[in-house]
Amino acid sequence: MESRDHKKSVEHNFDSFCKKVLKNRAVDIQRELKRRVERESSFSGLSARQLLSLAATDDYFKGEYFFDVLGESVGVLDGELAEALAALPEDRMQIVLMSYFFDLSDREIAERLNMARRTVAHRRAVALQELKDFLESGG
Repeated sequence: MESRDHKKSVEHNFDSFCKKVLKNRAVDIQRELKRRVERESSFSGLSARQLLSLAATDDYFKGEYFFDVLGESVGVLDGELAEALAALPEDRMQIVLMSYFFDLSDREIAERLNMARRTVAHRRAVALQELKDFLESGG
């Protein structure tokens, strides 16, 4: 009989313990919700200036200049270099961009532009000299 009373007592103690844990957890949740209400504010309640101070913008392509080469877009980050490239005649600019951005050989460039390999080499050399002169003179 004593073991049965002991078992009931243990069950009662465990039941009481579980109820206390649940009650305390409910009180903790209530406190947390109250704290959030006191400390948080909605975006609709913020002024335009406050909203702008929280905003972030992406500058991925800001200041990047694009050139069309063989139907593909080539991005140049340096504004001075982009200006120098734009000042070149179209064929020389294409040759320089294909050579340095697409890593094509003179032979491959010549095949794509239907010209002699030596012509490509000469125009690239002239274009590089023109770029050098443009950049050294400051534009």
